[in-house]
Amino acid sequence: MITLKKMPQHPESSLRSVGWDWMLGADTLPYLVEEAVVVSEEEANAYYEATQSLYEMFVEAGQYAIDHHMFKEMGIPDSLVELVKISWEDDRNVHLYGRFDLAGGLDGQSIKLIEFNADTATCLPETAIVQWAHLRSNGLDDNRQFNTLYETLVAQFQEIKTLNSDLTPSLLLTTLRDFPEDDTNVQILTEAAREAGFDVAFCYADEVEFSVEEGIFRQNPEDGNFVRFDFWFKLIPWEQIGEDEPELAVILTEIVRSRRTVILNPAYTLLFQSKYILKILWDMYPYHPLLLQTERYLLPHKRSVSKVLLGREGANVAILEKGGDIIEKVDGEYGNQRTIYQEYVDFVADSRDMRYQAGVFFAGEPCALGYRRGGRILDNTAQFVGHVID
Repeated sequence: MITLKKMPQHPESSLRSVGWDWMLGADTLPYLVEEAVVVSEEEANAYYEATQSLYEMFVEAGQYAIDHHMFKEMGIPDSLVELVKISWEDDRNVHLYGRFDLAGGLDGQSIKLIEFNADTATCLPETAIVQWAHLRSNGLDDNRQFNTLYETLVAQFQEIKTLNSDLTPSLLLTTLRDFPEDDTNVQILTEAAREAGFDVAFCYADEVEFSVEEGIFRQNPEDGNFVRFDFWFKLIPWEQIGEDEPELAVILTEIVRSRRTVILNPAYTLLFQSKYILKILWDMYPYHPLLLQTERYLLPHKRSVSKVLLGREGANVAILEKGGDIIEKVDGEYGNQRTIYQEYVDFVADSRDMRYQAGVFFAGEPCALGYRRGGRILDNTAQFVGHVID
């Protein structure tokens, strides 16, 4: 059984005292709970070691996928294949950050990989700032967390700037309009980039201008002039660009090829984002203790979870009995995608039978832990729960 610590004081005062009060809007804290998951030092260290090993395995699997031209099997749009390869082959295209979703790790349960949100992972404000402030506001030592996410993002931006010293450290950050949660996630990245020495600006996707010859621009609303940026971060899924705007994918390929602009996260993160890589990992590392069996077909002798290759937030996920009968499912907009089947594992539960999935951020190294809780399938209604090391 999972152990929870009651923390009734809201982190508002602590956030205000350190200048993060802009995070207190209705879209930032709606699912903050009055509890924290109690984690031991050993368990925190095990999460770190597991995700370090998993990232190394993902890199090997990504290389295997490229070497064996597995883009179609992975659901990667044709318009992005060249860009995936270009960005993979140039080490200056750094993977800024991603988040591993894991089962287990508590109450003696083994850690198992569920998937890797490598391209457009969210929960940055909750993980980096809110859970830390929650400890502080309840009089606890705010160092008693596996949480250096903000500092590690700063270091990642500094590394990116150093590796791309031939470019000007000018960064445009972009989200899709009318997704306020995305805007708050990007604000964390904006602060980290600014601290790392970047000149930063923000705009929505419909305000960005693209040119094969010149690069990526934003029009200054004050004087009407166009400002060019050598770095572009987009909290927009790569597959959405490849499928909905293939012409833009071609333009971005040439922009990256000519080093007009470095794009974060790089296109190769699609290799990690595609859930087909779970099948590749199982083939490369069969029965590895961190992995669950994953196949293209229904697992005949055990419960499984069906997942579409590039679904998000639990959409189009189903839990299946051995014979294929559906136990539970979540509908979604990705039903036209191909499916893989992953061995079912139960999440750690509390006394109310709420299930907990660990999320460990990776930004050059494992750097932060947080939990999402809900039912057996965690979708976009799941709550965020912080942790305390005790």
